[in-house]
Amino acid sequence: MISKSDELHLSKKGISAEVVAEQLRRFKTGFPFLKLEGAATTERGVLAPTEQEIEEYLKEWDNYCAGDNAILKFVPASGAASRMFKDLFSFLSADYDVPTNDFEKKFFENIEKFAFYADLDAMCVKNNKLSIKELIENGNYKGVVFNLLDFTGLNYGSLPKGLLKFHTYEEYARTSAEEHFVEGALYAATNGVVKLHFTVSPNHKALFEELVAERKAYYESLFNVKYEISFSEQKQSTDTIAANADNTPFRENGTLLFRPGGHGALIENLNDIDADVIFIKNIDNVVPDRLKPETVTYKKVLAGILVNKQKKVFEYLQLIDSGKYTHEQVEEMIRFLQQELQCRNAEIKHMEDCDLVLYLRKKFNRPMRVCGMVRNIGEPGGGPFLAYNPDGTVSLQILESSQIDMNNAEAKAMFENGTHFNPVDLVCAVKNYKGEKFDLPKYVDQDTGFISHKSKNGRELKAMELPGLWNGAMSDWNTIFVEVPLITFNPVKTVNDLLRDVHM
Repeated sequence: MISKSDELHLSKKGISAEVVAEQLRRFKTGFPFLKLEGAATTERGVLAPTEQEIEEYLKEWDNYCAGDNAILKFVPASGAASRMFKDLFSFLSADYDVPTNDFEKKFFENIEKFAFYADLDAMCVKNNKLSIKELIENGNYKGVVFNLLDFTGLNYGSLPKGLLKFHTYEEYARTSAEEHFVEGALYAATNGVVKLHFTVSPNHKALFEELVAERKAYYESLFNVKYEISFSEQKQSTDTIAANADNTPFRENGTLLFRPGGHGALIENLNDIDADVIFIKNIDNVVPDRLKPETVTYKKVLAGILVNKQKKVFEYLQLIDSGKYTHEQVEEMIRFLQQELQCRNAEIKHMEDCDLVLYLRKKFNRPMRVCGMVRNIGEPGGGPFLAYNPDGTVSLQILESSQIDMNNAEAKAMFENGTHFNPVDLVCAVKNYKGEKFDLPKYVDQDTGFISHKSKNGRELKAMELPGLWNGAMSDWNTIFVEVPLITFNPVKTVNDLLRDVHM
C-alpha cells in the first residue's frame, strides 16, 4: 500500500510508515469511548476557593514570580478567522443585496462600534472612493463586506483571529494578540520579563512578526517590562493521513493526502518550550482593560494553586527517593493523591509496601495542570469529568462529547448533568523536582483521538484528529479543576460577538 514515492513523501514530512499504518488501523477500529465515573462538580473534583484561600494563593503566586523561575504564556493562534465571518460570506453569495436576517441587520446597525471600523472605512474610500456610510446610503452593503473580507481589502476573511482588531481604546484599537501582550504583563512577568509564545500558521508568521515589531515597544513602555515573544508552527510530522470510505489511503493525483492533526498536535510545540510554568489560553478569549482585573486575579489564583500543590508533590518525591519515609507519611501521600489530585485506584489496598510506594512515585512524578472551569451555560464543547484510565485508576479529565458513548443512557446522563464547562484556561508545570523537563508526548492517551467525515474536491474522506491538547494529550497529567467566574470566558466565535458588552 506504501510505494517508494510514498516513502519519500513521508520522509519529507517526518512521518514513519509505522505511524501511517497505525492511523489506517484506527480508521478501521475507531477510538473507544471513555468509561465515566461521573461529572466533576464542586462537591467532588472542582475546587471553589474561599476568599481567604484566594488571598493565600495570590500571595503564593506573587512570591513565585519574585523568584528565579521561568514563566511563559502559550497562545494557540494558528487558525484562520474564516468561520468567524461565515454569516458575512453567506451574505456575499446571497441572492439579495440588503441585510435581511437578524445577524446581517445587527452587523450593519452597529458597524461603527467595531474596533476595525476606521480601517474598514479607509479601505472603502481607497477601493470604492466612498466611505462606509456612503456605500450603505447607495445600497452597496456587499461592497462594505467585500472590503472587510477580501484580500484586496482588510483580508479579515483569511487572517487569523490574533491579527484582527477586537477592542477600541482612546489611543489605539487592539488586536486580540495585543490583548495577550497586556495579560502577560499583568500576571506572567518575572524579573521584568514577559515571555509569550504564539503558535501560528506559516502563512501568517511574517504578519505576526510585523505586529510585534510595530507594537512591542509601546507595551514595554506602558508596563515597564521587556517582552520575549516567540513563534512556532504546527509540525508537519503531526499531520494525519486521510482515508477513503473503505479505510484505504486517500490520494490526490496519486499522492497521499495528509491533514493537520488538530490542536492536539501542539503538544509537540509545548514540549519544545523551556519554562517552569506555562499559561495556556485561546487567542480569542480576551476582554478590554476595564474587565481584566477579574481575569488577572483568577489566572494568578490558578497559578498559585499550581505551585502550592507542586511544592507538596516535590516534597513527597524527595522523601520517596530518599527511602526515609514512615508508614504515616505514606498514608499522608495516599490521602493527598486521592483527595487533592482526585486520583484513585481501587487496588491500592491490596498493594505490597514496595509496589505501593512505586505506584505513588509514578503518579506524583508527572506533569501537572490546574484548569479553570466555568459554570455550564450550554456552550458546545468539553467539560470536567472523573474517568477511568487504561491502568484502572480514576482521575480528572477534560472530555468532549465525542469521547462519550451517547447511546449509553447512564453515560449520556452524566454528560448532560455536568455542571461545568471547559473554557481552555490552564496553568501547567512541566518539569520534575530535579528541574528536568518531562517528555510530554509520553503522557498522551493515544486512544482518545477523533475521526470525522470531510470532503476534498467533491470526494468524501475520513479525517483523523490527534488526542486534543487539553483532552487526551494531557490525559496522564496530574489535574486539578478550579471554578472560575463566567466573566473570565469571553470567546469570539462570530464577528457579532464583538458587539457583546464584554467586548465594548
